[in-house]
Parts: sequence; C-alpha cells; structure tokens
Amino acid sequence: MSFMKGDLLTRTRKLVKGLAKAEPVWLKAMEQAPPVSFPRAEGKVKQITLPEDVYIKKFFQKHPESKYEDAVKICGFDPVPARLFGCRVLDLKEQGVSEEEAMAVADMEYRTEKKAKKKAYARLKQIARLQGKKLPPNPYPSAINEIQAEERPFVRARFFDPKTLQIVEKMKEEKAAEMQYRMAGRNP
Repeated sequence: MSFMKGDLLTRTRKLVKGLAKAEPVWLKAMEQAPPVSFPRAEGKVKQITLPEDVYIKKFFQKHPESKYEDAVKICGFDPVPARLFGCRVLDLKEQGVSEEEAMAVADMEYRTEKKAKKKAYARLKQIARLQGKKLPPNPYPSAINEIQAEERPFVRARFFDPKTLQIVEKMKEEKAAEMQYRMAGRNP
C-alpha cells in the first residue's frame, strides 16, 4: 500500500491523484506552506545509561526482594536504595578502593541500614505496647503492602456500595435476558 507511506500531505496528494478521494479545500494552502518535517533518527535510538546502572543491576541480582520492598516513590525526593548503592560504589571507586571491596562496603551499609530500620520499628512497637497505645503503622512497609492498603477501601466498597450493587444487579438481569434470548433461539 504505497499510498500509506509518507506524511499527510504526500498521502493526500497520492489519493487525489489516483482519484480515490476528492481534493480537500486545505490541500492547496498546505502545498504552499507545508508543515515542518523533523529529521528522523537513523537506526536505533541509543538507550540512556548512567554510570551506576551496572551496579544497580548487580544490586538487584544480589537482593531481588528489594524490587518489591523498596518502592520507587515518584513524588518523593529520596532515591531508591539500589541507586544509593550504585552511587556509593562509584564514590568508593573514585577514592581508590577496588570494585569488589567497594561493592562489599556498600552492601554492608545497605544491610546495616535495613537492620537499623527494622530494629527501630520493633522498638516503637514495644514502647506502644508498654504504654497501652495502638501500634504505630510501619514506617517502612513493602511496596506490595502499600498498594494493597490503597486498594483495600475499594475492594470492600464493592460489596456494600449501593451503586455498585445496582450495577451488579443490572448486569445479572442483562445476562439472564441474553441467556433467555439464546435459549429461545435454539428451541423455536
């Protein structure tokens, strides 16, 4: 289909020339002042990579659970632990430390920070229990738990919301009417 190649102007010209389409009113004006055409990138567009990306991949190979536990907060300012790990490895390498040692140090720092967070939350829960107060929410929940907490009201609402129940009843009636129509068509 050669008439499909090109921009709008060339396609329209081909259709008009082949008498497949009547000449539109705007064609002459567009031929006098054609739209700007931007140069296309030849070949594949190069993927943007950062220097720490290599170490981020190694981090996720070593800690695959981190993909789900340490969520990327799009509206937040704190970088993801994997990015912190990669930047820390690069910083250590700039100071003259070998790559293996830099990765070991960054990994140790990540693990100690994670343990400290868990320990602090355990202490918070212990203090709340001693005071007889309600347990505090986990300040470091996993991404899956955060998403489920956001969705929980909507999941519960589908069972009790009158509008939702009305839609469900209407769908049931439509399905029953459709089944009745199909049965009537089979047995004349």
